[in-house]
Amino acid sequence: MTISVVIPTLDEQGTVAAAIASVRGDAAEILVVDGGSEDETRAEAAAAGATVVEAPRGRGAQLDHGARRATGDWVLFLHADTRLEAGWAEALCALDAEVAGGAFRFAVDSPRLAFRAIEIGVRLRCALLRLPYGDQALFARREAYAACGGFPPLPLMEDVAFVRRLRRVGRLAFPHPRAFTSARRWERDGILATTFTHLRLLSLYAAGRSPERLARPSKEAS
Repeated sequence: MTISVVIPTLDEQGTVAAAIASVRGDAAEILVVDGGSEDETRAEAAAAGATVVEAPRGRGAQLDHGARRATGDWVLFLHADTRLEAGWAEALCALDAEVAGGAFRFAVDSPRLAFRAIEIGVRLRCALLRLPYGDQALFARREAYAACGGFPPLPLMEDVAFVRRLRRVGRLAFPHPRAFTSARRWERDGILATTFTHLRLLSLYAAGRSPERLARPSKEAS
């Protein structure tokens, strides 16, 4: 089994190298798909061992561009501010043949106790709703990705839309290794405010509000 890793970037200087380092020893290829960074993201990614390609800006479009270039049996989608725990590749390749995709165990890269409550909430969401988010390092078999239609080019909720598509073609799995995501969003905007914003956006999207309309008041809220 071979694994391709796709990392979308936009001005991720200072974070992308750690994301690449966390998967470099186990991935057959690492594709950093840049959406027009104005800092040293592309240079840092190349120096860290990734293949850097460019795509139109927008995380959904960038992820899809990378997935369609990928050659691995599995395609793993890693945010530039997320790193995977050791053992992730072995856990991924050990999954049953009927598994179409899934995500790793969510963890916030901070010792603050408040984040442990957020992690528990995410575990409950995955267990009850089978709905992981992009910061959990989503993955899919390459054929399952093609069969479900992949990531849509949405301004928000591209990960939720993709997971909904993927569930239609096979079972999701949640291997034990953790995906450590940066605490920067919560630290910048506040833990309660950020959590409330995410829940509000998900509720409105589930109720039928379009991602384009949701993106108007806050393009940073996803």
